This record gives sequence, structure tokens and C-alpha cells, in this order.
Amino acid sequence: MAPGFIAIGSGPAGLSAAETFRSRHPDIPVRILTGDPALPYAKPPLSKGYLRGREPKRDLHSERWFVRNNVELIRGITVDSIDLERQEVVTAGGRRYPYWHLVIASGATPVELDVPGGDIALRLRSFADAVALKMAARYADTAVVIGGGLIGCEAAACLAGLGLTTTIVAAEPVPLLRRFGLQAGERVAKILSDNDVRFLGGTRVTAISESGVVLDDGSAMDADVVVAATGVRPDSRLAEKAGLDTRDGRIVVDEHMHASARNVYAAGDVALAHNVVAGRPIPSEHWRDAAQEGFVAGLTAAGFEAAWDQVPGFSCTIGASVLRYRGWGTGFDSSRLVDHRDGFTVWYEADGELVGVLTLNNDDDFRRAEELLRHNQSRRLNDQ
Repeated sequence: MAPGFIAIGSGPAGLSAAETFRSRHPDIPVRILTGDPALPYAKPPLSKGYLRGREPKRDLHSERWFVRNNVELIRGITVDSIDLERQEVVTAGGRRYPYWHLVIASGATPVELDVPGGDIALRLRSFADAVALKMAARYADTAVVIGGGLIGCEAAACLAGLGLTTTIVAAEPVPLLRRFGLQAGERVAKILSDNDVRFLGGTRVTAISESGVVLDDGSAMDADVVVAATGVRPDSRLAEKAGLDTRDGRIVVDEHMHASARNVYAAGDVALAHNVVAGRPIPSEHWRDAAQEGFVAGLTAAGFEAAWDQVPGFSCTIGASVLRYRGWGTGFDSSRLVDHRDGFTVWYEADGELVGVLTLNNDDDFRRAEELLRHNQSRRLNDQ
């Protein structure tokens, strides 16, 4: 087997890296190794339009594309280790894939729901998860979503839109508290309510059964469907086993996506990359950012100059409401919420520097946030 370019993971980072490398080097072998049996697909719609039945699975490329571009997509395979000295990727079955350039884009794994019956809860991390949840909802009347984060809010609104009596149970008093603060969380709770989702904050699920969930006050809640939206953690096991530099569970890379070993790169959820605009390492947790990091990794591996200089951002769709965020996502110590006629904007600061902006129905503020953050124009909130 001839060595070449390998991406571990078929998500946005791995696919973008492989596609970018192939566009620069049409003759070098390019392989993507993934445990997912499906063709690479867009994940954001899974908790939005797909779950509501409003759009089909969105493949990013057809099988014909991989054949036409001579990209070998090896699906349903488990990578066991990386041999840095021999520059080989080793599968669980012992097969070795040699590489000249390797991009680790192993993504993240769900945080386990450590309660009795936790394995009963459905998840929404992959296409297979989305299919299972969609089928379960078809024959259900009630649903409980555990977790008030982005995916929990989106999934709950979709289930309610399908006619299920839906409740979010979360330890925090409002949804998205840790990410966006109390004021924004209160607005999101109102949006959920407007979409027929009940939010039960300050509460934990202590057990799950076929008939529903048990809460920490001892009460029971009926649920035909239980969804665990308890977050994810970066899957850096391969990197740690290989001895690559990691920090807080992520692979440390520079602005070019170089890791601490020769010809090894990382991108997406698993990477802690230096962002040129921010001037510091920034964790990437969303689709757009992972694809951009993969693009940089692919270009760098192909021998071209590239650096991560994009301002991270994402959107969250709850019913018909689309929240949009642009910023570093690394915490804040002050915020100011401004209500508008049909939405709001929240400006976030840390040490007097603008670090993020959350908007609902305000394109002007969203564009302004991009400009301010990109040019590193630090301003205090009362100057906005």
C-alpha cells in the first residue's frame, strides 16, 4: 500500500482536509478512515430540519464523487493507534495504513449519562442517532430532553413541533446559562415556551425507565422518548496514546494545524488551535469552524501557506428563531443585553475586550460583531 495523505474522521474537518489536499495533489493517495458507516453528511440539520421531516439526509458528497476524485473512503473502521515513528495508522484489526501526512479529526464523543437506565436514553450525535430518534418520535406522545444546551434546545423544539408534549430537564436555572448568561437564558426559555417546550431548570434526572424519568426530588415524569443532550468531550485518545501534546483533552496545534509530531495535524473538535485574529489558542466546537480548520490543515499538508484566521461562529435554531453567535467562546466577565423590536443582542466582554456577540434578528449587529472581533478592536460595553 502506497503512503499518502490520511484523515482520521469523516466529519467536516476530516473531509475538508482530504478534499483540500486532493485539489492540490491529484496523484498522491488520499484516504479517509472513519467509524461512521454512512457517507459524510452535514450534522447541523439533524437537530433541525431532518428531525422535523422537512429535509432529507444531506450527503456532502456522493459515492461517485469519491471515485471520480480518487479519494478512498474507508467506512466502519476503528483506528486503534498511530505509530508516529513508522508513520502508520493502525486499525483495531491490525491493518496498517502508511502516511506522509496525517490529519487527526476524530471529533468528540458524548458525555455519558451516569444514572440507572442511562442507556435507554437516545442521543443525537450521528445520522443513525437521528434516524432512531425520528422513528421513536413517530409513535410517541411525550418526550423528556435531558440538558439545556444548544442541541437539547433544538431537539426539544423539533419534538414539540412533531406534536409531542416535550420537557427539557436541566441542572441550570435557564437554558444555555454557562455559555450565554442569565439574561440570554431567560430569553431562550421564552422562545422555548413559545414553541410549546416546557423548561424545568434546577433539576436533575436520577433514573430512567421505559415509562419515563425520575427527578432528584423523587417525582416521576412520563416520557415515551428520553433524549440525553448532555454534551460531548473531545476524543483525543489516539493522540494521547501516541504521545502527542494535549491540553484539556484537546490536541495542541499551531495556527497552521501542525501538532507536536512530524507531518501530523489536527482539526475540529479535537484540536486546540492558535487563532491568528484572537492571538491565542481557541477551542473549536462547531461545524463551520471545523471545516475551516480542516481546510487549513489540508493546505498546510499540501505545502501551501495557510493559517486559521477566521472568527468562530455558529447558529442555533429553535422553532422559527435563529440565534447567531460570533466570538471566541472562551468565557466572559460582563455582558450587556439590548432588546430590539423582534429580537435582542448580547455583547460579551472579558477584561474590557469584546469577546463575543449573540444576536436574534439583528443582522446589523451580527455583521458589526464580525468586524470588531476581526480587527481586534477592544471596546468597553458602554462604548457600543
